[in-house]
Amino acid sequence: MATDTTAPIFLVHTNGDPVVLTIVGRASYLNCAPVSQFFEKLLKQGRRRFVLDFTRCTGMDSTFLGLIAGAAMEAAKAQPPGVISLMGLSPRNLELVRNLGLHRLLCVDCGDYPMNFSPDQARALITPDEQELANARMILKAHENLVAADTANLSKFQDVLAFLKTQTEKEVIAAK
Repeated sequence: MATDTTAPIFLVHTNGDPVVLTIVGRASYLNCAPVSQFFEKLLKQGRRRFVLDFTRCTGMDSTFLGLIAGAAMEAAKAQPPGVISLMGLSPRNLELVRNLGLHRLLCVDCGDYPMNFSPDQARALITPDEQELANARMILKAHENLVAADTANLSKFQDVLAFLKTQTEKEVIAAK
C-alpha cells in the first residue's frame, strides 16, 4: 500500500461569504490542529457559513471528521445558526461522512460549488508544532464530537476514547 508523503495543505479564502477551506492532501490527526483553531477563531468572529472543498483531498481520518463535527455543532448553536457544507467528496470520503452519521449535521453537496474567487486569493494555514498532550486532547475532543453527533459511534470509538482519556490524565499528572 502506497503512502502519501506529501504534507497536506489547507487553503482558506475568508474574504467572501461563505468562507471556503480547501483540503489538499490527506487530513488527519497529524495535521488538523490549525483547522480546529481556524474554525474556533472564525466562529468567535461571527462567521457562520463555511464550504469545505474536498476535490483535492486524498483522505481523512476520524479526528479530522470529529473536528468538523464539533465545528458544525458550534455553528448550529450560534445566533443566527451557521452551516458547514462539504463539496467535492470522493466516493470513499462520502462513505466515511455517511458511516459516521455526519450527513445529518453537515450539508453534503455532491455537485460542484461555484467558486467566486481565484485560487491565488487563498492563503495556506500554517501547521504549527504541537505538544503531545495538546494533540491527544484534540484527538479526544474530536472523537467525543463524533459520539455527540451520533451515539451509535460510541461503539466504534469506545476503545480510542478510553485510551486517550487515560493518556491525557497521565500526561496531566506527569506535567505537575
